[in-house]
Amino acid sequence: MRFLVFLVLVSFFMMTGCDSHEKKAQFDTPLSGTIRISVDETFKPVIEEQIKMYELSYPGTKIIADYKPEIDCIRDFFSDSAVRLVLVSRALTRKEEKYLADSLHYIPGCQPVASDAVSVVIHKTSTDSLFTIKGLQNALSGKENSGKVFVFDGLNATSTVRYIRDSIMKGEIFDTSMVKAVRSSKEVLEYVAEHENAVGFTGVSWIGNKEDSSQRRMLEKVKLAYVRCELCEGKPYVKPMQESMLTRRYPLVRKLYYMIHENYTGLGTGFTSFLKFERGQLIFRRAYLGPVMDLDIRNVQVNERIPEN
Repeated sequence: MRFLVFLVLVSFFMMTGCDSHEKKAQFDTPLSGTIRISVDETFKPVIEEQIKMYELSYPGTKIIADYKPEIDCIRDFFSDSAVRLVLVSRALTRKEEKYLADSLHYIPGCQPVASDAVSVVIHKTSTDSLFTIKGLQNALSGKENSGKVFVFDGLNATSTVRYIRDSIMKGEIFDTSMVKAVRSSKEVLEYVAEHENAVGFTGVSWIGNKEDSSQRRMLEKVKLAYVRCELCEGKPYVKPMQESMLTRRYPLVRKLYYMIHENYTGLGTGFTSFLKFERGQLIFRRAYLGPVMDLDIRNVQVNERIPEN
């Protein structure tokens, strides 16, 4: 309902606004036109669902998404005038905001729209399903020989690699003999499915939605591992589930942000409002990500704790 009211107000101001805005808005509006956006490949499954629903709701719109590593999305945002909107796992820095404000004469929009988790994925037959942050750090840096191969969606430029460097490695260097790079999140899952000693890292939207038929099929070959919550009472091992993501019990949680430089009410503004409000938030929840809007999610006791003994 709030999104519908938003669109009505947008239409009114478009019809009554100043000439300069009318000249810009004639190319696209929240209800019509085409826009090209860049999206971190990690979030492809859920963003495809969001775009599909938006275009079905507003048939005059077309959102063309290019899925690529995060650093390429950021590069598009700063250098490609055709890309007004990107969806990535980090916010603009103050230095970037200042640069854009000086260049564009206004500060672009940047807000989180959902919580995501970096999931640890193992082969279906693996009995080693419990991990700690310190144990992962030691294995990835080569301090401990775990006998595992750790698989990423690329060794450079991806948001998953950046997040693991910041949240797990914390200054330590990857031991390249322990790490394998593939080209995408899909290939991470395929590699783990074919190698019993593999441990993969990927966004939870690629593997956490049991209602998605392709993810259900993949869950017949791989499974989500447990990571210990060091800050929780009893230090339980938890999976990247909605409840553990929203309460931050799962330690590898990050957010999905939009960045937009659109100084009129265009299709980019309409789509970001859709993501922020109820319909988009329900799609995030249905995809088992954490919505940022309060959708009456209650704290419940879930059967996800694994005893240490």
